[in-house]
Amino acid sequence: MKSNYPLTDCECASPMTADMVHWFLDLFDELGIKVWIDGGWGVDALLGECTREHQDLDIIISWEAAAILTEALFARGFVDIPTDDRKDRNFVMGHQLHGLIDFHVIDLTEDGGAIYGPGEIDWVITESELNAVGFIGGREVQCLSVDYQVRSHSGYTLQDTDFADLRALQERYGVALLAEQIKE
Repeated sequence: MKSNYPLTDCECASPMTADMVHWFLDLFDELGIKVWIDGGWGVDALLGECTREHQDLDIIISWEAAAILTEALFARGFVDIPTDDRKDRNFVMGHQLHGLIDFHVIDLTEDGGAIYGPGEIDWVITESELNAVGFIGGREVQCLSVDYQVRSHSGYTLQDTDFADLRALQERYGVALLAEQIKE
């Protein structure tokens, strides 16, 4: 199965399985870095089960940890994957066996929160939004809160997977969704 990313240097494994996520979690532990699971796997972590197929692993990571992780990934044969929205704070790396990892780089703040895209987007993530815990394949992971997941799914054209993720969070946690987050 091919990914939707325009690949040049490698044909990366897809879908991203729980075992592949565990490989990354082991690497994060080995490197001693803190990473928050975001995106579809972040939603599934909150739900405690894999609810759909995933194309990649989205992570929230500090600048310092991102530098350590990218160096380690390059050393393990990962390549930079060109995307239309590539920025220093948002980029994708891939590997033929280990799949795609999508970086969302943050500045940590003194109050325990973070800012994504400082001076450009200024997307504030509160300390409580960063303090969620979930499970992927039975393994505990740091992820972003249910409230954050709902808040972050707005301001862009939602895909079917986004609607499904939001519906699953609403059913499990009873969170209110915006009208634009409900597909009839």
